[in-house]
Amino acid sequence: MLNVVGHRPLGLRDAVVVADVLASDPVPMCMVAARCEVHGLNPRLLGGSLWTADHPSTSLCFSGANLIPLLGSRSDMSYFADRAMSRPRACSSIVGPADLVASLWGDLESEWGPAREVRPDQPLMALDGEPAIPPDPAVRLVTLDDLDAYLPAAIDMFIGEVGVDPRAGDGGVSYRRRLSSLITANRVFARFEDGQVVFKAEVGSMSRVVGQIQGVWVDPQRRGEGLGAAGTAAVAQAIIADGRTASLYVNSFNTPARAAYRRIGFVEVGTFATVLID
Repeated sequence: MLNVVGHRPLGLRDAVVVADVLASDPVPMCMVAARCEVHGLNPRLLGGSLWTADHPSTSLCFSGANLIPLLGSRSDMSYFADRAMSRPRACSSIVGPADLVASLWGDLESEWGPAREVRPDQPLMALDGEPAIPPDPAVRLVTLDDLDAYLPAAIDMFIGEVGVDPRAGDGGVSYRRRLSSLITANRVFARFEDGQVVFKAEVGSMSRVVGQIQGVWVDPQRRGEGLGAAGTAAVAQAIIADGRTASLYVNSFNTPARAAYRRIGFVEVGTFATVLID
């Protein structure tokens, strides 16, 4: 199947070039690489489309539930913005390297704005070796039998991070399905005490070489005890033990979280930005 992208079809002949681009900087490319490695370039399976302004070796953007600019110049971002505005908006956020997101949003804001929130400075962090602090041995994989106990913590995290209730619209059916899929894939971790979640995190994207941690949450009544650092170290250790680099990105203003990740051994490898759109 061919996907009309830019001024020419992007098809099987481009698969190697796209794979090379995604492998060229694997930590920031993880979200899209994880999809392409499983589904190829078929937009029906990919959950979106890959766009290029000219050639995928010089400009690339993913358009789906998130708009994710991956590579390109200022003029390429303008092209992607024009393409995005030529159709009904499908995405609820723009996320990716900060300079590309800023350029893209600069062209889109007049049509899509105002944003619900702009997070322009989100350090992108990575860990290749063993965590520098002891991982929490009580953190374990969540099973489907745990889902009902896990769900309240996941909802609280989502509302706090994204600012909307994931149950809105369908009563939480799609969110529950998403969590079930992650659990089945062995990508959801938590520490339970007396049947309650006190720490949680998920591996939201998993490429061949990178696992991106998301949704880190600690019970508000238990914060300050080190559960977040030790728990994240446990998740990172699981990713690294599987031969991958652990990564995450965090808001620059979240000083306690940034300090905790540095204690674990994460180092900054870039800067992301996120634009949340109503």
